Amino acid sequence: MSSKNTEKKLVGQPIFKQIIDFIPKEKFDLLVGKHQSDRYYKTFDSWTQLVTMLFGVLSRCDSMGEICDGMRGLEGKLNYLGMDKSPAKSTAGDGLRGRDEAFFRDVYFMLLEHFKPFLSVSRIDNTSFSKLFIFDSTTIRLFSDIMKGVGRNPKNDGKKKGGLKVHMMIDAHSDTPEFVKISEAKRHDKTFLKDLSLAPHSMIVFDRAYNHYLQFAKWTEQQVNFVCRLKKNAVYEVQETLFERELQDDKAGVLKEEHIHLNYKEGKQHKKLCLRKVTYRDDDGRMYEFITNNFETSREEVAYIYKLRWNIELLFKKLKQNFQLHYFYSETENGIRTQIWCTLIAQLLMQVLKVKSESKKAFSTIAALVRIHLISHIDVFWMVQNSRRSYEKRKKRNKSPCIQTSLF
Repeated sequence: MSSKNTEKKLVGQPIFKQIIDFIPKEKFDLLVGKHQSDRYYKTFDSWTQLVTMLFGVLSRCDSMGEICDGMRGLEGKLNYLGMDKSPAKSTAGDGLRGRDEAFFRDVYFMLLEHFKPFLSVSRIDNTSFSKLFIFDSTTIRLFSDIMKGVGRNPKNDGKKKGGLKVHMMIDAHSDTPEFVKISEAKRHDKTFLKDLSLAPHSMIVFDRAYNHYLQFAKWTEQQVNFVCRLKKNAVYEVQETLFERELQDDKAGVLKEEHIHLNYKEGKQHKKLCLRKVTYRDDDGRMYEFITNNFETSREEVAYIYKLRWNIELLFKKLKQNFQLHYFYSETENGIRTQIWCTLIAQLLMQVLKVKSESKKAFSTIAALVRIHLISHIDVFWMVQNSRRSYEKRKKRNKSPCIQTSLF
């Protein structure tokens, strides 16, 4: 028994408490005062709700009933979390309905600002832009029509499912969100471009769903660079072919670069937008047409920058695969939004754990380890860094043949 204890590096607090301790409590309390979020609650205060929601998200509970029943089994350990007892299901449900989701949104951005210097240590090679951002959205379907979904109405008078969209802009170098907005899924994506705050000489990349020529013109005036795909039905005039070549069928690369003009309207005035168009073929023979307002960077870098857009798809994949976004703990819009913000907070805390532990394990592996050992009294950094290695050591040490006695 003693050898196992030294190997496991046991500590006095469960892993869940060690992760909760990442949150700066003094900054959290300032937000409670700013929002007056505890004003109408005697027992279920803001901290208790955040801890309850994070327990549900990290353990992948399917309902508020599962969360409360699960925490009831932790009665002897809840004092670690600053709680006297497990919340009742009805009390937790009232909190999701009543406490404004804007409070949890501000908690998320407070944590983002708090951890930003720590997370912004990496840098992508092969790009000349120190301020490089990726913008996209992901749709989350709801089994109710609280928030309007997308797509056509079902046949045979079926009920259309609801849905929401999480619009996100991430810093490509640190892989952390800089902008997050939750909306009904039916709202058009391009309307969110005007909400972005971008510094001069920064670069932003997005898909063709966000084509908005008037916004492109404004960014050009503000010296904000962008790269996106050209819409299939775009009408433009080629002013000059700057580069053109043929490649063998199995080769990827830039085929053509053109100087083009796109027409757009500002009020009642018709104007022209001056852009570069880069035609690129990938390894699978697929053709892409990129447009950018930057005439200085190389055409190869334009294609490379758009390729980096896939990073935000990986982030959305992490969010959906590792956390419970198939079932919602409330049927109110405020409760659904609150759960989204708490899921983003959990994802951020897992990212902090990954960076702090300097682990090369996949994000999904770390999230699974935390879920399995959530209430174990093991040092969380030891668990992430050494769990597999220590298992291999024990395996080597037990090389002697195991003689099984006969059952009969």
